[in-house]
Amino acid sequence: MTEYPFGIEEEYFLVDQRTGGVKTKLSRAFMTAARARLRGQLMAELLQSQIEVATEPLGCPAAAREQLQLFRKVLAEVGREHRIGILAAGTHPLARPQQHRTTRKRRYTKVIDELGMVGLNSAICGLHVHVEVPDPDKRVEIMHRMVPFLPILLALSTSSPFWAGTETGLLGYRNALNDAFPRSGFPEMFRSLAEYEEYVGALVGSRIIADATYIWWALRPSLRHPTLELRLTDSCTCVDHAVAIAGLYRALVRHLVNHPEVNASYSALVRGLTEENRWRAQRYGTDGTYVDTRTMAPKHFSVLLEETISLVREDLLSLGLAEEIPHLADIRAQGTSAHRQLQFFRARRQQGKSRTAAFRSLVRWLCASTEAGRFIEEDPHRNSSRDREAA
Repeated sequence: MTEYPFGIEEEYFLVDQRTGGVKTKLSRAFMTAARARLRGQLMAELLQSQIEVATEPLGCPAAAREQLQLFRKVLAEVGREHRIGILAAGTHPLARPQQHRTTRKRRYTKVIDELGMVGLNSAICGLHVHVEVPDPDKRVEIMHRMVPFLPILLALSTSSPFWAGTETGLLGYRNALNDAFPRSGFPEMFRSLAEYEEYVGALVGSRIIADATYIWWALRPSLRHPTLELRLTDSCTCVDHAVAIAGLYRALVRHLVNHPEVNASYSALVRGLTEENRWRAQRYGTDGTYVDTRTMAPKHFSVLLEETISLVREDLLSLGLAEEIPHLADIRAQGTSAHRQLQFFRARRQQGKSRTAAFRSLVRWLCASTEAGRFIEEDPHRNSSRDREAA
């Protein structure tokens, strides 16, 4: 039996191939055709401009790559028939809150009624990773001991430097938007399953939430699966980045299960410092300096990542994840999707393109890179007539 099986969920934006803007109305024909091929692994999302795919429970990274590449290939093929592209990033560079429509589903309608503009501001796409931890009590314990590692995972995933046609100054703006949600951010400091269940029971009993799926923490015990679900990370444009981050998270889960002394002294002090590290991950990503919560000393991300990989090296090897180590190093050396988006956009501006034309080029490049599962070298329609008009 596979040790620590895992699953990956990716959220994508649906893009109008003619304009580069989001598809504000979900195409039934597109979804029908795509579901005929992907079946239950394709789902609608809160907003009609987004969809989600989910792998089966997996045992190895090769299977994860294969499934994620298949999802993107199928959606690209079906999308071409309907003039729809897919875009994997934490935010769509051009989308504005007032454009979005809620998916017609009772759960989603209730969420928007409850959250108002906060809900419409949720046009953000994440990478969610489930790792099995069969013991429910262990899941709550591991959840808290995992928190100090979360900023590292976020920094590796950053893909949301733009929002509503604006350069935000952050590499991971998606998390800043997500913080407006209730029951978001880091999990509360429950130290047992009983405390967690009492919290959920009080919210359900007060008719504030229907069940635990309305708890949108960065990390949470899954209601439907015997897993601990990572939710903090941005949707990754590159498949190798998504699988490598999932692999590191999986190795960290195994390490914490087998080494109960690691982060056993998780406290309000450590949580406070980790919150600061989360902000730095949003703002600076892999370029930043962080507080080592064990030594209270400042450390550059590259050192922190190297030390973390060293800490879980045995777990990575045991789980067959050795090939993910170079991918993690590549993210650090070559940059995340956020770095590449900023580089691409700024280069187009320096070439004399207008902001509108540069953003449209960026969206096309992101869609093409998403569908390829890797970063492509150039804008696939660099000199389109629409660009010339916008310039």
